[in-house]
Amino acid sequence: QVQLVESGGGLVQPGGSLRLSCAASGFAFEEYAIGWFRQAPGKGREGVATISSKDGSVIYPHSVRGRFSISRDNAKNTAWLQMNSLKPEDTAVYFCAAARLILPSASLWHGDYTYWGQGTQVTVDS
Repeated sequence: QVQLVESGGGLVQPGGSLRLSCAASGFAFEEYAIGWFRQAPGKGREGVATISSKDGSVIYPHSVRGRFSISRDNAKNTAWLQMNSLKPEDTAVYFCAAARLILPSASLWHGDYTYWGQGTQVTVDS
């Protein structure tokens, strides 16, 4: 069956870094755009990074641009989210998701995504 499994979350001090991983199985990973989303308590789900299936196009919202970086390896069915210069407001549960997109080839809107992982907690606190 389809699975997306996130790992790499944890507690980090402000200014620190974390690298989240998303291991996929049960579908044609190379044909799907991958997105990373986060949800803080009492807030909606926010897209923080997305990468297209084939040409590697990426999109970031202003809130994380220059600090977060998404990547993928289709041969390993894995995607990553490198998070640097973390701030307390980055605290949330982080999810990876997969979407079969054509145009646009990447999206930050959660409604475009079909498959979701269970999430991993990221806490930024001193």
